[in-house]
Amino acid sequence: MKMKTGLPCPAMLLLLISSQPLIAQRLGSGDVEPDIFYVPTPYVVVEAMLEAADIEPTDVVYDLGSGDGRIVISAARDYGATGIGVEIDPKYIDMARLNAAANNVTDKVTFIQADLFEIEFTDATVITLYLSDQLNLRLLPKLLDDLKPGTRIVSHEFALGDWEPEQSLNINGHRVHYWVVP
Repeated sequence: MKMKTGLPCPAMLLLLISSQPLIAQRLGSGDVEPDIFYVPTPYVVVEAMLEAADIEPTDVVYDLGSGDGRIVISAARDYGATGIGVEIDPKYIDMARLNAAANNVTDKVTFIQADLFEIEFTDATVITLYLSDQLNLRLLPKLLDDLKPGTRIVSHEFALGDWEPEQSLNINGHRVHYWVVP
């Protein structure tokens, strides 16, 4: 069932807002230094990204730099898709797994601690990003080499170099860009 409100379910909201500081303290900090700092995507933007990609239950959604897992959890919970979150920082992997359990989607989502430049995501039908212009530009050759034609890519805020998006949206001051791999 698609959730059109853009709001998280109560279990996700409780875990992410009420318990997040406690989870972060208990898990400690990670062993790796990421290229960018984690900034959560607002839920209204998550919903817009998933709607722009026209997520279906048959989709395999990869979120590169998945943080607390909210995008793949929403894709699984609200659309029935399979989700894979790729995150370099182990504290966010642990948090995402707790969030997936709180949302009853552990059978639909997986979180991988890895460098997004070194993983294989050839089975993706949708890629979501909230990285930076520089990281997206570095990632673009890998996306075009590894992804099948027709794979959808949705980025919160940042472009993919000179590749013109098929669609750009303004969601409460946040940009969402959408491309389809040729």
